[in-house]
Amino acid sequence: MKITFLDASTVSPSDLDLGALERLGTLTCFDHTSPDGTVAHCGDADVVITNKVLITAEVFEKCRDLKLVLVSATGVNCVDLEAAKAHGVPVCNVAGYSSSAVAQHVFALLLNLVTNVHRFAAEADQWPASPIFTRLDHPVIELSGRTLGIVGLGDIGSSVATVAQAFGMKVQVLAREGSTNAHLPELPRVDRATFFSSSDVISLHCPLTAETEKLIDAEVLESMQPDAFLINTGRGPLIDEAALAKALRNGGIAAAGLDVLSVEPPPSDHPLLAPDLLASGRLLVTPHTAWTSREARQRLLDGVAANLTAFLAGSPTNRVA
Repeated sequence: MKITFLDASTVSPSDLDLGALERLGTLTCFDHTSPDGTVAHCGDADVVITNKVLITAEVFEKCRDLKLVLVSATGVNCVDLEAAKAHGVPVCNVAGYSSSAVAQHVFALLLNLVTNVHRFAAEADQWPASPIFTRLDHPVIELSGRTLGIVGLGDIGSSVATVAQAFGMKVQVLAREGSTNAHLPELPRVDRATFFSSSDVISLHCPLTAETEKLIDAEVLESMQPDAFLINTGRGPLIDEAALAKALRNGGIAAAGLDVLSVEPPPSDHPLLAPDLLASGRLLVTPHTAWTSREARQRLLDGVAANLTAFLAGSPTNRVA
């Protein structure tokens, strides 16, 4: 069994155990694969693993030995699923591997914003000049008693809800057509208008679809409380980024913490990387690192190996196409 990982650098495998995959066949890892090099890198592989490299109809057409596509992520928008079905190639993903890591990152962002730890720490050299024992230059806000609104109550969203409750927060969920009460059914699901106007903190964990793209637009931002916080560790396009930049500048919301942007890596002139916003202390941007704990990355690779093992046994699991 020839196994090719097209963009192994996305999981930084140097500190991980690849044994589970290596025992299943001959594993070839490429750090990166360019769009025009995908067919060549796939070559005569039986199994291709991808995180972000696009597996297009052309790949399925030209790589006739391909028997399985394993996505080393939950989202599968990198694979032409219709082409996969047409060529009889199963596609499997991995879900749930990063729930703890992402929930942790949500609160890393939020706690910095409500305590202004990031601002005080950057100004440590100003403490000696304080006329009193402390500095009160930036506000500190308690989360206890405040309302967290969650969009998307899957594995990650429900993990975030559990942590929020430990902080003494009230939690509510945006009621969306097609969503279920499979996770934490006791949490109230509220209508759109009530949700955005009454949440002190909003955290995004829904999938990116045609319905959720730019879910957070100018209208929604205007309906939010001026002291509300927005956290996005889901997908960048869930937010109208120009509208968010404007809201942060005019005080439409208190602050935002983002781990994802619509283009990654972003251009240097991205509206949410503007120097004035980053210097304001009201915006924190991290480079899509919420999921990258060593433990989460190992669970991801173990999940990929488990999917391949199931396929070889004749019963593919986590199949999306």
